[in-house]
Amino acid sequence: MSTSTAPAAGPPRFPFSAVVGHDDLRLALLLNAVHPGVGGVLVRGEKGTAKSTAVRALAALLPSHAVVDACRFGCDPAAPDPSCPDGPHPAGAAGGRRPARLVELPVGATEDRLVGSLDLEKALSEGRRAYQPGLLADAHRGVLYVDEVNLLHDHLVDLLLDAAAMGRAHVERDGVSVSHAARFLLVGTMNPEEGELRPQLLDRFGLTVEVRASRDVDTRVEVTRRRMAFEDDPAGFVARFAPDETATAARLRAAQAHVSAVAVSDRELRRIAFVCARFDVDGMRADLVITRAAAAHAAWEGRDAVTADDVRVAARLALPHRRRRDPFDEPGLDPAELDRALADAEDHLGPEDDPDPDDDPDLGGPGPDDPAEPQDGPDGPDAGEEPDDADRTGDTPPVGGDPRGDGGTGAGERAEAPGTDGGDGGDGGDGGDDATDPATPGDDRAPETAEAPAGGDGGDGRAVVVGDAARLHRATVRKFTVPGLGAGAPGRRSRARTDAGRVVRPSGAGATRAADLHLPATVLAAAPHQAGRGRRGPGLLVHRDDLRRAEREGREGNLVLFVVDASGSMAARRRMTAVSGAVLGLLRDAYQRRDKVGLVTFRAREAELALPPTSSVPTAQQRLSRLRTGGRTPLAGGLLKARAVLDAERRRDPRRRPLVVLLTDGRATVAARDGGDPVADSRRAAGLLAADGVHTVVVDCEAGHVRLGLAAPLAAAAGGELVTLDELTADSVGDLVRETRSARAA
Repeated sequence: MSTSTAPAAGPPRFPFSAVVGHDDLRLALLLNAVHPGVGGVLVRGEKGTAKSTAVRALAALLPSHAVVDACRFGCDPAAPDPSCPDGPHPAGAAGGRRPARLVELPVGATEDRLVGSLDLEKALSEGRRAYQPGLLADAHRGVLYVDEVNLLHDHLVDLLLDAAAMGRAHVERDGVSVSHAARFLLVGTMNPEEGELRPQLLDRFGLTVEVRASRDVDTRVEVTRRRMAFEDDPAGFVARFAPDETATAARLRAAQAHVSAVAVSDRELRRIAFVCARFDVDGMRADLVITRAAAAHAAWEGRDAVTADDVRVAARLALPHRRRRDPFDEPGLDPAELDRALADAEDHLGPEDDPDPDDDPDLGGPGPDDPAEPQDGPDGPDAGEEPDDADRTGDTPPVGGDPRGDGGTGAGERAEAPGTDGGDGGDGGDGGDDATDPATPGDDRAPETAEAPAGGDGGDGRAVVVGDAARLHRATVRKFTVPGLGAGAPGRRSRARTDAGRVVRPSGAGATRAADLHLPATVLAAAPHQAGRGRRGPGLLVHRDDLRRAEREGREGNLVLFVVDASGSMAARRRMTAVSGAVLGLLRDAYQRRDKVGLVTFRAREAELALPPTSSVPTAQQRLSRLRTGGRTPLAGGLLKARAVLDAERRRDPRRRPLVVLLTDGRATVAARDGGDPVADSRRAAGLLAADGVHTVVVDCEAGHVRLGLAAPLAAAAGGELVTLDELTADSVGDLVRETRSARAA
């Protein structure tokens, strides 16, 4: 059988062998090409790191294959699919050869385009059910590449991964029941800054690779040199690497032919099971993936049996993304930790010439001689640590970073030095005389003084404060929605017109797909015209103008913009810990509902966009953890900044409706203009958001014995909802604040 490694007609592709560095990426792709049962590759990395280049180059290395003539599903003449929709094909059917295909799935693809659907035109004009294949059929025996897979709709990712795992695509829709072979190498690439895949979907990818641009100067120079040489003379550059490409393709074909004969001993199976149990991965998929990848690696290296080295390589590529159980967990695997697990596995297995030991069934945690895992707690490594010195400027340290809580002054935020952000030059605080009147709206300090315990927190408060925000972000938060009916990106928050969802009503003509057709309305539209159209027997004569579209209603994702008051009036440690925990809980909710999130903070005399709108919630968490507090309260500036951010996003994505979540106590000490009234300006700014049609939720963070109730008029001016911290979560944030206060008092 002849083989070909030449790519399909078109411009030359950058050679696979010419990709500089990225050894793990190239190896993961090759292991999947050797054994498609590994389950695909997810390539994570920053932009501009040759992710797409490497994937496209791989297709040129895959051998060509024989196909049955006129079969849209690429059946092999030697072993045709008995369930092929274009079959059955007789044994030895006439065929030709075609190169392995690289099929790219665009982010905006529909389910019909992916799995195929009923050909509506033929169904109505010819009265027969005709199935139109999708991209899964096109990719059979080739590569299916999804760039920005993290931006693909979740239900499409599920379909992709199901087909990749089973090797078949099953279509049950629009009156069509079809099953066809769909064996392909699935490769997804993503930039984590643009949003994460859900942990459930991450686990469905066999291997994952983290790709970063090299920081080595020589490597970067070589990358630039090769890329420029390719662009100047593509054909010459490809010819230069042709011998390497031919050798790699030959090695790949040999490994594909040999992989089924690679032996995996019980000893190596137990090693794999031990490592998976040690890393506490869920389910059995990791064991299967590592076994298949280890066999593929052994075949690639020309070995007849899997060794410990093969297991290590496979585990290093298969485990990092399976350790992530929470949206805020970073994927990753410490190589030293993997080495320790493999060493423990070797000790557990015993000498190689011994039979498999059965006297120690515990493949999981440490044995009796293993050192205990270090624990953080009263007696752990954190115990007895001296707290960091206080930040002597107007800025308090980042939230969660200072174990002292409110400081040792016993006066909340009064410890700010004159001339810093805590005041205005020589004002020495938040506006001079305002600080003497606890009932003055301009006061940012007096109510906090009443709340703060005398004597500060000292070191004892550390265990209470540190981790509170992490605990709070796991609480179940209230679901906030944007009123009305939108038409934005599919998600799980607000009501919207979508392509998927329940049918709520028929609309006018315009159905072009079977999935869009509202059948009862179409029949009713065609029925009055049957006599005029000459109908004489059974059946219904339907014209295109009769087709009625089904209007569906589902859920959309929104742009959730957090506007957080980080001024001195919010800077009490207990208060800001509770607020940061609430924001983390809301961020988790936004992640689960497929929202974009942004973060605006305001303090001192200005507001800043701490996080431009993004789908990467872990990035939002990192920015929040570095939030600094202190200074005056430019509430109007924060709202105006939020309005400017929303205006820019509206131009970029006009269909995505915004939801503003404002966390503040309602106080304002900095006007939007010279000579203005800070409180009145803030309410006018809130009114501008309402005029723009922005739905706002005001979370009242006011606490202490003296309450001014300024958040309620602000929410009324914005035409939005008002909730308190106590009402925000099912696991009341207020309970935590009281818990913390009681612990400190004790």
